[in-house]
Amino acid sequence: MTHATTETLAAQVPAELDDKRLDQVLARLFPDYSRSRLQHWVHQGLVSVDGQQLRSKDKVCTGQQITVQVRPEVQDDWQAEDIPLQIVYEDKSLIVINKPAGLVVHPAVGNRSGTLLNALLHHAPELAEVPRAGIVHRLDKDTSGLLVIARNLKAQKSLVEQLLARTVSREYLAVVHGMMTSGGTVDAPMGRHPSQRTRMAVVAQGKPAVSHYRVVERFRVHTLIRVKLDTGRTHQIRVHMAHIEYPLVGDPEYGGRSKIPRAASAELLETLRQFKRQALHAERLALIHPRSGKEVAWEQAMPNDMQHLIQVLRADVKAHATK
Repeated sequence: MTHATTETLAAQVPAELDDKRLDQVLARLFPDYSRSRLQHWVHQGLVSVDGQQLRSKDKVCTGQQITVQVRPEVQDDWQAEDIPLQIVYEDKSLIVINKPAGLVVHPAVGNRSGTLLNALLHHAPELAEVPRAGIVHRLDKDTSGLLVIARNLKAQKSLVEQLLARTVSREYLAVVHGMMTSGGTVDAPMGRHPSQRTRMAVVAQGKPAVSHYRVVERFRVHTLIRVKLDTGRTHQIRVHMAHIEYPLVGDPEYGGRSKIPRAASAELLETLRQFKRQALHAERLALIHPRSGKEVAWEQAMPNDMQHLIQVLRADVKAHATK
């Protein structure tokens, strides 16, 4: 892993921080950077107090001069690749993309190339200096929709804090098996499946997970719903909807058996059979902009495959309305 120095920060210790630990003073003087990152720079010898290197726990005094060499780590093992991106919005702090179904977000074993991260490094090479190339939340490979990327360390810190504080609003559209009568909330902790380690499940000792859902449109034995997340657990919507026995159409992991309405048309049968991914789309994203401090929001229409699925389901309702 190599490094690149981008800027030097400097500040004097004010009277109110006299006799405080260095790590505490750094967090107060340089709030754009996370405590863990500041401590990492201390350990690397990139922080000096009156020209001397101190430990995080050492005390500092009023009037001492603190200098920080901001040196982002550059990832050498991720390759930039010219992969088309559908960019919804970008500025100096953020990139918002519409991720297509089928695109893996982050490289992993067996998926070192062809991912969103590889595409981002080609589009914005400076992302090599931001952890995980600025990716602060993910979408499953076969989930489509909006994803925000932090373009620098300050934006990354802001977005991570917003995600932890649950002030980032994420809304999804999903088509589920079964006709829901009303919306509701699933408040069910999640963790790794006890026996199938590649899957997630509702487990008593899991991490808190909360999903709010409401009905958008009902079909004969399916429902289009809108889901808003309070938390962002892996596979959360897919697991929660299966848990309340309304699994997502096309979900290969949690979907169970498809529900087929009686006397369904050949087109509907074929559409359901050919829908090979979870019918889930991240439609709306809202957050506080790291630079302006104002709320910003984006919306993205469903991709063609989900729109076609809904059109066929609507046609099925209409065909049987008079029978």
